[in-house]
Amino acid sequence: MSSDAPHDPGREEDFVRANTAIGHAPLVPEIALHLASEVTPLWHATEASMAKMQLPPPYWAFAWPGGQALARHLLDHPALVAGKTVLDIGAGSGLTAIAAMKAGAARVTAAEIDVFAVAAIGLNAALNDVAIEVESADIIGSANRNWDVILVGDMCYERPLAERLLAWLATLAARGAMVLMGDPGRAYLPPTGLAEIARYSVPTSLDLEDRTIRETRILGFAGTGPG
Repeated sequence: MSSDAPHDPGREEDFVRANTAIGHAPLVPEIALHLASEVTPLWHATEASMAKMQLPPPYWAFAWPGGQALARHLLDHPALVAGKTVLDIGAGSGLTAIAAMKAGAARVTAAEIDVFAVAAIGLNAALNDVAIEVESADIIGSANRNWDVILVGDMCYERPLAERLLAWLATLAARGAMVLMGDPGRAYLPPTGLAEIARYSVPTSLDLEDRTIRETRILGFAGTGPG
């Protein structure tokens, strides 16, 4: 978002409510989310705002496979985050951040630069009766702010972002943070340096993906994963 763009949280929350319905991701039915029931109308609805405010497409309105798998993994293995300080980077809808809180994390920060996603995270956190802190600045490359666990759902879809993100995550992992990534085979996931921890078959929509099931892996940096 440009620094001089108008920002009205109430308007953004209204937009989220008007263009979504409360639903549940197939792999994580215990978490309620504001989700788009149809892809094309929402994409068109945001075009004017995108042009004026330099916003990304409405990724926040969909439960992507990487986030679903990561959320499922946390709920099934709560010891990974219980009592810990957690960062969800590129949080989108907030699904993974919410799962971390439900799994017993002491504190969760959802990092997300899209103002509509920030609104969606707040609404989704309220739906699930959890408290999520939101960081709206671009924090990739920053020092660790006492995060014990860093969660990354489905962010290797664009080369510049993936390269920048993975270099930062590798540094944080080498300094002791646990990094968990959910990835359904995106093009810019590196072929080496990550170890598979678990695998999930995630139901998907042909409106968003090229198949109805995405095999999605939970990955950690080799030698630094959960012990």
